[in-house]
Amino acid sequence: MKSIFTYLLTLLCSVSVYAENDVEVIQVKDNIHVLISPAGGNVVVSTGEDGTFLIDDQLAGRTEIIRSAAKEISQQDIKFVLNTHYHFDHTGGNETLGEQGAVIVSHDKVRQRLSTKQFITYFGREMQPLNKVGLPTVTFSDDMTLYYNNDEIRLIHTPAAHTDGDSVAIFTKANVIVGGDLIFNGRYPFIDSEHGGTITGLITSIDALLAIADDQTVVIPGHGSVMDKQGLQKYGDVLKEVANNIDALKKSGKSLEQVIAEKPSSAFDAKYGNGLIPPEAFVTTIYETLAP
Repeated sequence: MKSIFTYLLTLLCSVSVYAENDVEVIQVKDNIHVLISPAGGNVVVSTGEDGTFLIDDQLAGRTEIIRSAAKEISQQDIKFVLNTHYHFDHTGGNETLGEQGAVIVSHDKVRQRLSTKQFITYFGREMQPLNKVGLPTVTFSDDMTLYYNNDEIRLIHTPAAHTDGDSVAIFTKANVIVGGDLIFNGRYPFIDSEHGGTITGLITSIDALLAIADDQTVVIPGHGSVMDKQGLQKYGDVLKEVANNIDALKKSGKSLEQVIAEKPSSAFDAKYGNGLIPPEAFVTTIYETLAP
């Protein structure tokens, strides 16, 4: 039987307002909304007396769509933006929002990557350095706390997970966790091993979030619909089971090709393997980032 919280969360997510084009606006708490679109990563909007605060800003060229959706929630200007990591589908609005006066915040390594040319082999995607106005001007190396819109927002670096510069945001009063691309709801995650991501770090990070969450916590992933702790636990269990299967095969001396042929993720492929990362790609990344 579903918990009351799960039922209410499902009901909440089914009553959604559609903003311009393809953006779905979902209110998860009184002053916290999430903008969900198939065109890029999720965008979180915190509103209140201090001004609008965004977590991630999606793709370049879509900033006015995102800004318009945020304005539907509150007419206040966007004052702060947190980049949870450096990927183009989460930082594409930096330059435009920076030009409009927003202060951009990130982990140190996100600024480093955004200020230099990057290439993501899996997507065949080259990222040019951002102009100065689009670079984070406030950075941190480990943790940082913002006191904003009547909440304590803990920013926590989760090393060697999705990338080497991931940050999660914990709204302590609202009881909301924003996981960025540590969490892909209903699909296998992309682990950017070229830029410091590992399956071990990802699993460790999910365990850390589970230790923070309770039965009333709202969990916002980087991609996919809003979750609760139970959903996050299931996601973490999938990561662990597939990683354990691959680890055992690798330790037995099997090559990557042999491990792929064993289909170590087959129990979950029907549900999780139809997204951006197909089963073979997911297995390959785990194999390559596990310790020898």
